Amino acid sequence: MSTTHTTRMLILGSGPAGLSAAIYGARAGMAPIVVQGMQPGGQLMTTTDVENYPGFRDVIQGPWLMEQMQAQAEHVGTRMLWDQIVSVDLSRRPFRLTGDGGDVYEGDVLVIATGAQAKWLGLDSEKLLQGKGVSACATCDGFFYRGKKVVVIGGGNTAVEEALYLTNHSQDVTLIHRRDSLRAERILQERLFAHPNITVLWNKTVDRFVGAGDPAVLVGLDLKDTLTGEISHIAADGGFVAIGHKPATELFKDHLELDADGYIRVETGSTRTAIPGVFACGDVMDKTYRQAVTAAGTGCMAALDAERFLAEADFEAQRERVDA
Repeated sequence: MSTTHTTRMLILGSGPAGLSAAIYGARAGMAPIVVQGMQPGGQLMTTTDVENYPGFRDVIQGPWLMEQMQAQAEHVGTRMLWDQIVSVDLSRRPFRLTGDGGDVYEGDVLVIATGAQAKWLGLDSEKLLQGKGVSACATCDGFFYRGKKVVVIGGGNTAVEEALYLTNHSQDVTLIHRRDSLRAERILQERLFAHPNITVLWNKTVDRFVGAGDPAVLVGLDLKDTLTGEISHIAADGGFVAIGHKPATELFKDHLELDADGYIRVETGSTRTAIPGVFACGDVMDKTYRQAVTAAGTGCMAALDAERFLAEADFEAQRERVDA
């Protein structure tokens, strides 16, 4: 038998954005329900060392941080439910989400915090060495490669920005691109080519990430020439895959306004979407920063925006009853 779950604040997604929204929403008396999806805890559940989240002097583990956030959210009154949402109805309030088992989730407001996933190359060796030298976020992990040799794979804005950022930590940065020209904006290309610590390898794809040691860590990459098929090797301590991100917005593409890259559009300076009462926070609406702390910040914003929306809606409803 299917069950209908109702709440004032319904949150989809349980990463830093969703759980921060839940903490603020619970403390405001909205008794939020968080529906966790395929990856409870978000991308931090696949991150090992975290050194840039405020409040912790020593390196912490991503999964531990998310466990603490969830425990805090539950402690102040959040209900955590696991389901895979397959359809949404945003045509009227309360908003309705339906899970793959038939359960229905209704909320007077909806906070979307489904996040985004980094695009990977899809190599077995890449998966094996993720968090052990292979990363998809230079801003998150570049600090761990101070004074070491690093490579960046990609040719768009993200790749060029990551390569430039890594020069803050490394004197030896190599950009690997499968074509003979970059797709990045011209001004970024000019900065890249002018930087003395960046080398570009053209017409190369990654054939294999090479690990060594026990446990294995990245020591280099085997590259394949896209023109000749020749295999070469480059030594590296860190490898950063920078071929873009994909926001988890499939459920909402026919319901909310998305930008050209699939991110949910929100009003500037807020988390409000085009539908009153629906809010978006975290990486599902932020393609610029994509950090745990910025996701948490927008989660706070979403909860405050939702609280104000409900207060105004309740006031209007009460006034209508009085007038009647």
